[in-house]
Amino acid sequence: MAAININNHNFQSEVINSDKPVLLDFWAPWCGPCRIVAPMVEEIAKERPDIKVGKINVDENPELAALFQIMSIPTLVVMENGKIVNQAMGARPKDAILAML
Repeated sequence: MAAININNHNFQSEVINSDKPVLLDFWAPWCGPCRIVAPMVEEIAKERPDIKVGKINVDENPELAALFQIMSIPTLVVMENGKIVNQAMGARPKDAILAML
């Protein structure tokens, strides 16, 4: 399954109410490190049916970026049962992203 674009309208249903752990990628199109992380996030989305993967464009969803207090992108957040269980800033190799799960 491909990564889901998360926004203010679907955040509650896709993230908070998810029955699976959710990996969120906070990113922006102008961010170089975000472009490095993006293919790995997409691979994880396709390879791991046991989790949900979402992408949040911070330029289009400043309210969600503020809610998570995102100060730097890319930021990866893992949520379970509507709560943050892990968070990391900056580009990471795929195995480090998987280790967050």
